Amino acid sequence: MNTSSPFVSPRTGPAGPLSGVRVLDLSAYIAGPYGCTLLADQGADVIKVEPPDGDNLRNYPSTLQAESRAFLGVNRSKRGVVLNLKASDQLAVLLRLVREVDVLVHNFRPGVAERLGIDHDRLGVINPRLIYCAVTGYGETGPMRDKAGYDQVLQTMTGICTLQGPPSGPPELVYGSVVDYYAAALLAAGVASALYERERSGAGQFVGVSLLRSALTMQSARMIWAEGEALDIWRDMRSGGVTGIHPAREGHLYISANTPRFWQALCERTGLHALAADPRYDTVRKRAQLSGEIVPKLHAALAARTALEWEEVFGDAVPCAAARRVEDMFDHPQVLAEEIVAPITHPRLGSYRGVTRPIKFGRTPGPAPFAAPMLGEHSDLLPAADADEPAASARGKAWR
Repeated sequence: MNTSSPFVSPRTGPAGPLSGVRVLDLSAYIAGPYGCTLLADQGADVIKVEPPDGDNLRNYPSTLQAESRAFLGVNRSKRGVVLNLKASDQLAVLLRLVREVDVLVHNFRPGVAERLGIDHDRLGVINPRLIYCAVTGYGETGPMRDKAGYDQVLQTMTGICTLQGPPSGPPELVYGSVVDYYAAALLAAGVASALYERERSGAGQFVGVSLLRSALTMQSARMIWAEGEALDIWRDMRSGGVTGIHPAREGHLYISANTPRFWQALCERTGLHALAADPRYDTVRKRAQLSGEIVPKLHAALAARTALEWEEVFGDAVPCAAARRVEDMFDHPQVLAEEIVAPITHPRLGSYRGVTRPIKFGRTPGPAPFAAPMLGEHSDLLPAADADEPAASARGKAWR
């Protein structure tokens, strides 16, 4: 280790709204790391701090031989260092870095940060302007605060899986780590808000994000229980058999036809004019109740064309989408036009294409993205531990 700093940004190009903000990312898996990636997308200088054996996401199954696809996608535009926080001298290096950063993010279970000596109260003394963000499974209090939480565990607990499955069938998972990614968005929003407030007050603060809050916030349209009503909430968000995924001659097509305008257009373009004129079907509630009469006729009409052909027929008149693979998005004309996917160079993989900059800023678009770091790729930039940091050394010996 030398006396330089990893916060000497190699990024070039236009500034982003968070350029100049320095972030230490101690988190692993998806929610914390991707939240930090969203900050990096906006120009923040993010250093990923990993233990010697690395973020476990690096070990996830992948058809890529040189690196984990999941790790690459979740950790773009960061530099990476390795620190063993159970060694007092390396803990002291982290504490030195804390003095010069704006944000620290971790996803340790409650109590772990205290044992390591990097809890909010202690780091707030070292850096009173620090925005300290902790991502947990179940929050900071309550009987489940110490439990490990994961995306699909919280999906199952909070009703998402029950709602995903058919009313009379078994629960089903929603693949794609939706709770994690929503928590990542909450993390980025919460940290940005805390940074904004710090400009007024001059003081840092604690920011708490939990997968439990994420999973329930995603369902805020269902989490309404009026006094005196039966506790049977799921029914309100089921539009009925018309709005949903339907088979075509080839492939499947999602159709949304809840408004009168879209219902009329659907009937006209499928040739189901009698349905459009029938007052029994003139509201979404009526159509939901009588879907058993409507859906067979709709399926018979959709059998005339492929799902992709129906996309063309419906055009702007009926909201719809043919079911595609995620691989098809790399060359989709709308994705290309929006520049959502861009080429990125990696030391081992060479060039690959990945998602970049999900938010568009007109005046401060931010610098170009770069590849997720290899394990310890930038550890040679770490500073030496401060000799006048006895508290850090003492804490390291206490829990080592």
